[in-house]
Amino acid sequence: MQILQLRNATLIVSFGMHRILVDPMLAPRATLPPLRVLGGRLRNPLVDLPACADEALSGVTHCLITHCQKGHFDHLDRAGKRWLRERNIPVICTPHDAAHLRARGLDARPLPTDHAQPSAFLDGRIRTVRCTHGRGLVGRLMEHGVGYLIEMPGEPSLYLSGDTLLTPDVEAFVRAHRPDISVVPAGGAKFDIGSEIIMGAPEVIDFCGITAGVVIANHLEALGHCPETRAGLADAARRAGIGDRLRIPRDGEQMTF
Repeated sequence: MQILQLRNATLIVSFGMHRILVDPMLAPRATLPPLRVLGGRLRNPLVDLPACADEALSGVTHCLITHCQKGHFDHLDRAGKRWLRERNIPVICTPHDAAHLRARGLDARPLPTDHAQPSAFLDGRIRTVRCTHGRGLVGRLMEHGVGYLIEMPGEPSLYLSGDTLLTPDVEAFVRAHRPDISVVPAGGAKFDIGSEIIMGAPEVIDFCGITAGVVIANHLEALGHCPETRAGLADAARRAGIGDRLRIPRDGEQMTF
């Protein structure tokens, strides 16, 4: 299995001949709206896609969406929708998102609704687990989505957490299924009001404590409301003694497992 970190939550996972594009935000730098007003109205994304993006995208066979409604352009933007539509890429999603995606001309393939049971997926199977994308008032306004556990024959199991905080549901799911590789959001995103809506460094460190597998941190240094940095997270990991299990890839970095 190979994982190519493109930018923010956008990555490409390769299993044999399958190339799965996850949560595509493909817009050029500074062409999307700011997500905070106080402290500077930074337009998003803060950085361009890496130089390898065009070549890597040319091999994509499927897309996987964790959530995409209520303005979550950082997981599916207009450029991403146009790219998927022009190439007629099958888009695996939740039943909740299927009608929304089809209305935009995408080939949506919804998974069954039962979180407790795995579904067939390519040559293997896939499970979902609910995300908690913020709490309190902000949480009630957010689109929460799902995370995915992918199990393919002869490959490490892969948990793509989606945008979530570290909740009892997430912890129980990880302890029950023991993924070999986990990808978690680490940017500590927050708006002008309310608390964090995804994991920051402390929760990423705590997440590493509940799994024996490798943890990959993304959702870093690409959006104006994500204050956590790669250097700060790496320092926190070193101080916690888990620097050997927490991977913090650069945009354009490919990892092989």
